[in-house]
Amino acid sequence: TQIVRQQVIYSLRWLLLGLCAVLCVSGRRARYTADWASLDARPLPAWYDDVKFGIFIHWGVFSVPSFGSEWFWWYWQGEKDPDYYLFMIKNYPKGFSYAEFAPGLKAEFFDPNEWAEIFEASGAKYVVFTSKHHEGFTNWESPTSWNWNSVDNGPHRDIVGELAAAVRKRKSMHFGLYHSLFEWFHPLYLSDKDSNFTKQDFIRNKLMPELYDLVTSYKPELIWSDGDWEAPDTYWNSTEFLAWLYNDSPVKDVIVVNDRWGQGCYCKHGGYFNCADKYTPPELPKHKWEKCNSVDTHSWGYRRNMKLSELMDLPTIIKDLVYTVALGGNYLLNIGPASDGQIPVIFQDRLLRIGEWLKVNGEAIYSTKPWRVQTENGTVPVWYTSTSSAVYATFHTNPKQFSFQLFVPKTSENTVVTLLGNPNPLKWAPLHSSGLVMLLPDLPSTPAEAWVIKLEGVA
Repeated sequence: TQIVRQQVIYSLRWLLLGLCAVLCVSGRRARYTADWASLDARPLPAWYDDVKFGIFIHWGVFSVPSFGSEWFWWYWQGEKDPDYYLFMIKNYPKGFSYAEFAPGLKAEFFDPNEWAEIFEASGAKYVVFTSKHHEGFTNWESPTSWNWNSVDNGPHRDIVGELAAAVRKRKSMHFGLYHSLFEWFHPLYLSDKDSNFTKQDFIRNKLMPELYDLVTSYKPELIWSDGDWEAPDTYWNSTEFLAWLYNDSPVKDVIVVNDRWGQGCYCKHGGYFNCADKYTPPELPKHKWEKCNSVDTHSWGYRRNMKLSELMDLPTIIKDLVYTVALGGNYLLNIGPASDGQIPVIFQDRLLRIGEWLKVNGEAIYSTKPWRVQTENGTVPVWYTSTSSAVYATFHTNPKQFSFQLFVPKTSENTVVTLLGNPNPLKWAPLHSSGLVMLLPDLPSTPAEAWVIKLEGVA
């Protein structure tokens, strides 16, 4: 018996060692290497596809002049645009420098909890905030941006940290950070550029220490990279950074990134694809994607001279959101706060009204998948989304009649049809080969001008 017991223990010991070896090997195999073939094979964390709708926030020193766009410094001093020169001549003393705008970013009315409440009320499930734009000013105390950050200058506050805490307190939202790789006028970057990017002084002394600090300090669940297009990914050390991000960073299991990591990476490498600002594919893409758009159609940053006619109205935003989700994308809608830290009332109104529509119709958006057909022209044009138990048909035109036809869905004796927001099932009848005709009730008035039909038991 003692011999048998020892043999069992001996066998179990080797079995455990074998399992350990397998696990160790598996662990090594699971690590991502610093090349695109390996990094692109990483599955996208599931949370990102489920959330569908997010808020983008552009805020920085450019919010002080608040003229033209967030590219103010470049258009003024880089391209020397006459409109920007004239603006400066009319409004500021001779010799005024861009750095002198920074103390004006006072953020005296910035309340991160108020921002988070507005974002939550909008129905957004993730937030992407500008940690640093191309001007180089960081909204946290970057160790490599002395005196050109929000703690040493301007508001004298850790904006990234305060907003991250406020967003995470809500539980329903994920927190992400926009970060520009390049800086227009940083001496080290310009020196590297003059060497045709054969030097990497900017990467070694500025960019990489900053990115590692941002991730370890604030643990974002999303990094929205930008400012990459002037140099290849090998200059930016993108693959090395992403390998660390996926393997060893404190957010390795949840982090999501976009595709802006160097020349030629757009729509090709990274996590999900942006492809271009306001990217709108004509058909269902094969890869997860995101459309970023701005309520102010002329700028991502706040403009004091914006006009109502230049802003997206609510029906346009909802139509854009529905189109994007029907084609498998996420929709990231941008607003630009003012330098005092307030979100302009017109932007607040847009966000809150989106939230009102999503309270009724959100099940046709969140955690949905593209259906086998994305759109059809029935009685009016509709866009389809689906879950495992239902298909949703969203339409943006009131047919002004009670009879409503859809030709694509295949019905069965178990089919149930409802209008979201109305608890009563709709009367319907099958069409000849496929599709159905239903009797619509009076459609409720909605500023969004969009309604959703829910179809259960269809194929």
